[in-house]
Amino acid sequence: MKLYTIDLTSWTASFRYPNLISGFQPTLEVPPISTVLGLINAAAGRYLPHQQLTIGYYFQYGAKCVDLETIYQIEVDKRTGQPNNNVNTNIMRREFMFDTFLRIYTNQSAIAGYFRQPYFPLVMGRMNDLATVERISDEAIDFAEVTNATQIRGQVVPFTKNYLPGTIQALPKYFTDTIPRQNIGTEPYSVLNWQTRSVTSRLSGVHDKTLGKDAVDVYLHQLDFSAFELTN
Repeated sequence: MKLYTIDLTSWTASFRYPNLISGFQPTLEVPPISTVLGLINAAAGRYLPHQQLTIGYYFQYGAKCVDLETIYQIEVDKRTGQPNNNVNTNIMRREFMFDTFLRIYTNQSAIAGYFRQPYFPLVMGRMNDLATVERISDEAIDFAEVTNATQIRGQVVPFTKNYLPGTIQALPKYFTDTIPRQNIGTEPYSVLNWQTRSVTSRLSGVHDKTLGKDAVDVYLHQLDFSAFELTN
């Protein structure tokens, strides 16, 4: 299967667990699909209503640690429901990853083209986790297709019907561009970090041996949001 690849790196990355607002903030060890699609939108400079999109990705990091972060808590007027000028500071423990690498696989040359001159800054989760485009394949690479993939790691895979090991987390596929934004296609996923050992699966995908000793089987997500009311 012929696919374009886009390689991104960053010093730090943090992908928050949905619905965790206060207290210790752990990080997912692989970005959700919605984060990868957000990177594509940032590179394109506009919201893309993806239709019939084939996409896969692989993510790894060098280390993981916890940092102390100052947060600002803004009070809300109980009568009006609007923020007021009273601001308090607090300390939060946030987990983050260091020395990260993300490879995106896509069948669309237009998506690869967006990353050659990104319109907006690219971030690995939060606004201070700036990412750099390291390499984009000039032409589509012909990857060998695999069935019953065993080297699935550094990615998320739908849990239903696959039942792979890893952290199980409900994650959205995408968001609307309405205010407020709405989750699209939330379902449980197995989050398999890059250190996951061989697994037994019935998954099909492509085999990427260009990562050297870290060769992986990449699961390709088939996405189509045409049934949702998305604007361009």
